[in-house]
Amino acid sequence: MNDATGLKGLATAGERKLYVPPLELTKGQPAPTAANGGLSYASFSQNGDAGTGAATEAALKTVAEGKGHSITRMLEAAPAGPIETEWGIGFREYDECVDYIRAQGMTAPEGGVVLPLRYSINQSPSYSIVPSNALWRDPARKAEAEALAKEEQDNRARALYFPQVLRDARRIAEYYPGLRPDSPESMDKLGVSLAHCESACQNFYDSQEVERVFYPEMEKLLLDFFPGATDALVYNHDVFDKQYTGDRTEDQDNKNPGVNENYVNMVHNDLNDNSGRVRVRELLLNNLRNFGREQNYTEAEVEEKMSRRFMSINLAKPMETVQQWPFVLCAWPSFADQSYITNYRVYDDRVGETTRFTHRAEHEWYWFPQQTSTEVSMLKCYDSVTDGSVSRWSFHSACFDPTAPENAPFRRNVVVRAYVFF
Repeated sequence: MNDATGLKGLATAGERKLYVPPLELTKGQPAPTAANGGLSYASFSQNGDAGTGAATEAALKTVAEGKGHSITRMLEAAPAGPIETEWGIGFREYDECVDYIRAQGMTAPEGGVVLPLRYSINQSPSYSIVPSNALWRDPARKAEAEALAKEEQDNRARALYFPQVLRDARRIAEYYPGLRPDSPESMDKLGVSLAHCESACQNFYDSQEVERVFYPEMEKLLLDFFPGATDALVYNHDVFDKQYTGDRTEDQDNKNPGVNENYVNMVHNDLNDNSGRVRVRELLLNNLRNFGREQNYTEAEVEEKMSRRFMSINLAKPMETVQQWPFVLCAWPSFADQSYITNYRVYDDRVGETTRFTHRAEHEWYWFPQQTSTEVSMLKCYDSVTDGSVSRWSFHSACFDPTAPENAPFRRNVVVRAYVFF
């Protein structure tokens, strides 16, 4: 979902009771690379601003101190070709990495492929002032806005392509005997699974039809898929189609996400230890940026619901068989002991948190080659269980597939975000 200004009639941060999530760490996973020792910026709220002021100050301090500039200078000065890093050999250009893969004769198991995946090489927390933030419209803060915009652009460039093996996710049972990709056990173990849906939705570019038809289908799919699930809430969606020629305009007030032209090709996860809990509470208690069914819980009811297990799941369904720019998903066991790096998304009324990861050759990546219109790939963005008994999340990306036909159409799909409650 693109950055929202907030739906009509929703409470502001000052009007609703501020929630400060408890600092939770997964058993066996090191503390994150994050500001404030991992504490949510809500802990530093001033006059009900939910910590947005403190986060903006931290972003400006990062710019002033020049953190990350040494990485930028290193990338600018490096000659063409491979760059030696502590994570292995990386490349600034996608094509350079493809050439390296071919020159090295790198191969994948049957159904798999070796592709360049783009990882951040910035090991410091980062900040993104979202487009809806009032800072961008304040003439008095023009210089700050320009500095922040340049820093965000520079930070996106602090990344390299690394060669990575992608396994065919339909063959998960070959790598984990007895584990089917279309099972809840796959989600518990790997944070990745596959489901089936023959949707009655006729027009995925019609946001109202998607909400009316597709949202309930996905909620039913989740309830049927996970034993013990008591409730599911789909709360927003995105449509991806680079070749779309219609109106792409986003209209948050009318719950229309628009149509995305670009595919995110940076390894990331949408949530983390803090934001997984904050986001669900915002939805249940305040309907904050909720594009799905209206929620009418009391605070006590929300506390009770959150005291039990809940998960955040992203579900992606193609409109036609995917031939180019597939989703790729990484399995939890291969990074369960790796620290994530927090990226703070600063709104006017909240500070969201997403995550990045640095490269590991042993990361266990999966894809669904030629994913069909009835196959729904599912990835976990958050799980409230922290004892290490189940996956906490997957991380994911999208990538250009050089093995596809030259004129293969780009992916057209719809992605919904949901919570599942037990």
